[in-house]
Amino acid sequence: MSAPALPETGKAVRVMYVGLALTALAALAPLIDVATVDSLGDHVRSAYPNWPDDLIATDRNAIAGYLAVIGVLGIAGWVWSIIGARKHARWARVVSTIMFALGASAALLNLSLSGGAYTNVVPPLHSALGALPALAGLAAVFLLWKR
Repeated sequence: MSAPALPETGKAVRVMYVGLALTALAALAPLIDVATVDSLGDHVRSAYPNWPDDLIATDRNAIAGYLAVIGVLGIAGWVWSIIGARKHARWARVVSTIMFALGASAALLNLSLSGGAYTNVVPPLHSALGALPALAGLAAVFLLWKR
């Protein structure tokens, strides 16, 4: 059953599409990086300068794969939230808030996770790209709950 349309829902959906696009960019960026400039490989190499190339590649691929999977999960969350908001479903605000909390938590983890010789496991550029969708999520959740 649908709830009455909220005036801010249209704005929220537009912001959600921006978040979806930013998430797609954040998911593709590490894959494009590996195929082109390989700054992820340089990041691993700077943390572990004595590692052979195969270990560098394995760690780089693990970081890129992790970021891509987080991005795909984020895309699914955006799509689910957009569908709910467009239908004015009662659950849309709660689901969108939960998705925002999960996305913001992942962004904070990426910004702060350290381990081994890494100061930060995820390089700053990719951490920043991953945090941008959380800003869109904050705006969308604010608009959905605004009365």
